[in-house]
Amino acid sequence: MISTDRATAIILELSQALTETETVPLHSALHRVLAESVVSKLDFPHWDNSAMDGYAVRWSDLQAGISELQVVSEIPAGVAPTKSIEPGQAARIFTGAMLPTGADTIVIQENTQLIGDQIQITKPATAQGEFVRRQGDFAKTGEVLLAQGTRLLPAAIAVLAAAQYPQVQVYRRPRVAILSTGNELVQPGDTLAPGQIVDSNQYALTALIQQWGGEPVLLGNAPDNPQELAAMMQRAIDSADMVLSTGGVSVGDYDYVDRVLAELGGEIHITAVAVKPGKPLTIATFQRNGQQIMYFGLPGNPVSALVSCWRFIYLGFQQVAGITHPQLPWIEAVAGVDLRSDGRRESYLWGRVEIKNNRQEFMPVAGGHSSGNLINLARANALAMLPIGQNAITGQSVQILLID
Repeated sequence: MISTDRATAIILELSQALTETETVPLHSALHRVLAESVVSKLDFPHWDNSAMDGYAVRWSDLQAGISELQVVSEIPAGVAPTKSIEPGQAARIFTGAMLPTGADTIVIQENTQLIGDQIQITKPATAQGEFVRRQGDFAKTGEVLLAQGTRLLPAAIAVLAAAQYPQVQVYRRPRVAILSTGNELVQPGDTLAPGQIVDSNQYALTALIQQWGGEPVLLGNAPDNPQELAAMMQRAIDSADMVLSTGGVSVGDYDYVDRVLAELGGEIHITAVAVKPGKPLTIATFQRNGQQIMYFGLPGNPVSALVSCWRFIYLGFQQVAGITHPQLPWIEAVAGVDLRSDGRRESYLWGRVEIKNNRQEFMPVAGGHSSGNLINLARANALAMLPIGQNAITGQSVQILLID
C-alpha cells in the first residue's frame, strides 16, 4: 500500500499526452484542449475606445479649468469618427466607440449637463486617459493569447472568436473504455433477483468522462470468470487510450483483475493506496503501437470508484488529454462540525461547501458515509480530506477537493 502522493506521482509519470489532432469549429470546441498556441492577429483593443457613455475631451482643456465645451459630433459604437476634437470641443461618445483624434480622456455622462450644443462639466476627470481603453492594452499583435494545452472553457472560446479564429486545432478526445465486473450486476430496468445489484458504476463513469471532455467506450459487464474477463479486458485495451474497470481488484476469491492484467502482459504499478474510501486501486500499463495505454482497476463500491476518479484518475485523464500542468481543484474551508477518521489512511468525507458568515464552510451530508451510499453522495459538492495521523478536525481549516 503506497501513499496518495506517491500514487499521484506515478500516475503523472505514466500518463502520456495524445499527439493526434483535429480541427473543429469554434461552436464545437467546448472542453477541447488546444493542440497549438493561439497568437493574436491584431491588437486588443483594436483601437482607442471609450469604456463608458459620456464625452470625449482633451485633457489639456480640463487642466486649463475649462468647464464648458462645444459638442461637435456624436460617435456610436461601430462608427468611425469623422471629426477631430479641437481645443474647447467635445464629442458625444458611447461605450465601445472609437476615440476621435485629438481626444484623450472621457468625462462620463453622469458628470455633465447638456445645454443645447454645449456641455457643462460638473465633475472633471481626475487623470488623463480616464475611461479610455488604449489600443493594445489587453494584447498586442503577435502575442500568445492562449497557450497550447489550454482547456477551452467559455471565456477562452470568446477570446478565440474575438481573435477571428472560427476554427481551432485541438487534440482528439481521449477514448476511455468502461467495463464493470461481477456476477451480481444487472442493468437498470432488469428485474432484481435476491442478491443482485444494479450496475450504477457504468453510468456514473460514463457521465464523468463526458463531463471531463472524453469519449466513453461502453463495454458492459464482465462476469467473474477469468476467461470471459480476459476477453473483455483485451477488447478494452485494444479500443481505447485509457481503461476504467470497476470491481475485482480486492483480495476475494472472485477478484481476478490483477491476475488477468498480468496474464495479458500488463505492467502493474499500483495495487493499493492508503486512502479511504478507495484503498484497492490497480494501475497498469500496456504498450500498443508505440502508445502507452493506462488501465485503472477501480473498487466496485460506487462511492469508492468515484472518489478514486476524483482524487487520482482525473489527473491522469487531463494529462492524456493534453492539458499542461494538470491540477486538482483543492480549496480550503472551515469544518462546520467535528470531522473524524481513524487516522490510518488519508480519509475523505463527502459534503457541501457553502458561504456562511463570510467564509467557506464544509458540512458533511447527513447519513452514513459508507462506500456504498450513493444516495447522500449525490447531495455533495466537495470532499473533505483528513490526512494520515489526524483523527479529528474541529472548527479548523480543512483541505477540500471540489467535485462539482
